[in-house]
Amino acid sequence: MSDEKRPEYVVGQDNVEKFGFDVHNPVFFLSGLVTVLFVLFALIFKEDAAKMFGDLRPYLTNNFDWVFMIAGNIFVLVCLFLIVSPYGKIRLGGQDAKPDYSYAGWFAMLFAAGMGIGLMFYGVLEPVYHMQNPPLGVDPANTELAREVGMAATIFHWGLHPWAIYAVVALALAFFCYNRGLPLTIRAAFYPLVGKAAWGWFGHIVDILAVFATLFGLATSLGLGAEQAGAGLSYLFGIESTDYTKVALIIGITAVALISVVAGLEAGVKRLSEINMVLAAVLLIFIIAVGPTLDIVAGFFNNTVAYLEHLPALSNWIDREDESFMQGWTTFYWAWWISWSPFVGMFIARVSRGRTVREFITCVLIIPTLVSILWMTVFGGTAIDQIVNDGYQGVTETIAAWTPELSLFKMLDQLPMTQIASLVGIVLVIVFFVTSSDSGSLVIDTITAGGKVDAPTRQRVFWCVIEGLIAIALLLGGGLASLQAAAIATGFPFAIVLVLMCVSIIIGLAREKRRVWGASGKVAKEAAKEKA
Repeated sequence: MSDEKRPEYVVGQDNVEKFGFDVHNPVFFLSGLVTVLFVLFALIFKEDAAKMFGDLRPYLTNNFDWVFMIAGNIFVLVCLFLIVSPYGKIRLGGQDAKPDYSYAGWFAMLFAAGMGIGLMFYGVLEPVYHMQNPPLGVDPANTELAREVGMAATIFHWGLHPWAIYAVVALALAFFCYNRGLPLTIRAAFYPLVGKAAWGWFGHIVDILAVFATLFGLATSLGLGAEQAGAGLSYLFGIESTDYTKVALIIGITAVALISVVAGLEAGVKRLSEINMVLAAVLLIFIIAVGPTLDIVAGFFNNTVAYLEHLPALSNWIDREDESFMQGWTTFYWAWWISWSPFVGMFIARVSRGRTVREFITCVLIIPTLVSILWMTVFGGTAIDQIVNDGYQGVTETIAAWTPELSLFKMLDQLPMTQIASLVGIVLVIVFFVTSSDSGSLVIDTITAGGKVDAPTRQRVFWCVIEGLIAIALLLGGGLASLQAAAIATGFPFAIVLVLMCVSIIIGLAREKRRVWGASGKVAKEAAKEKA
């Protein structure tokens, strides 16, 4: 068998057992050491950390916005190409592989891990903000056009582009693991490009970058979750939302995540993800039923059309008259999604064996985009209706005072059963918080163990605790601005890594197609019997 089909690599070959940890040298040590030092720096030198992060975000977004914009467009185009190309017939795990999970369980896990906390935090805030401050040079006095473009801009940040980022990473990992027998780790996706160098320092650097991106991307989401949960508790029960409250929330929820991490993928993460989906569906249906139902139904179709209509202009990065929107919103989002991509991508890969490439990309790209459109239409559309038709200014006031964590609760305040709906919202934020933390810990554990999925439990516990500590350090060292700056800083170098990954996956799929179907496109008997 050729070297391309069976590389000389044994999973865990350079792993060693130390203090009960299955350590993949030097990824575990370097990642752990730098992370611990960062936490200590942010906690001991809070003012210095706040200034550093305060300067870092505008520097990256102002000077490298074009990198993120071009990369995001590449990911979408690659995914759309794979859906319609002959490569779509290739099945992850081989042509006879069967899916490990039902559609319901699979979709619940990928969506809960993908962007749950963000949808809760920005679902009301962003549509209203963009209506009042529309991009693309639209006059906010033109209410109808501002409303249309505002919703299109919101969906742009939660639609095809972020899910394309996740899909590229997930597909690369799943394909090279299940069809090529490589370890489930980021470096494996670069084997067609660099060969055996993937197991040397090149691979170490890629995996270390993946660990940092995942940790800081997760910390951003966990920080947002703590901000919103704290604000909700203050709004409902009068519990003052201070730094101590947020830290206590992070500690408490990290403790719950630890229980889920110890329980494992099936008993912990999968079950919590399904609970998430049920709670989210209940809250969504409730708002549709008691809110402006007809406007929501019509808005779903209108917003989808508006999104597709304005997608080319929003994706453009040349001579934009709304640079502040592109740099302040879009660049941050693309960096955030990229920093999340090792975590979400690897998690999706772990639960996607048995799907064809076409089925995989369609479900990971198209269906979540439609759900995001529905979510933003229901939550944001309801808030906009309250402003335009009822004259209610509750959400507008949160934007003016820049207390975004209160936007959801201000919108729910105008609906029946406000207390119950708001409580469900808080619980949903917390459960999304837990699923992000526990599934992220499983992924980082896999990367630092060289692709092994059965590393010692205490190793998963270590990374779960580290995630919580980073979120606390960033919150105390500058709050939301520090969280966002950290996501951008780790997303920037990883954007380049993902563009190279696109090239690698296309090379790998092309070789797989020739191997299984042959040049004529028909299954060759000998090739079909050959194992990857």
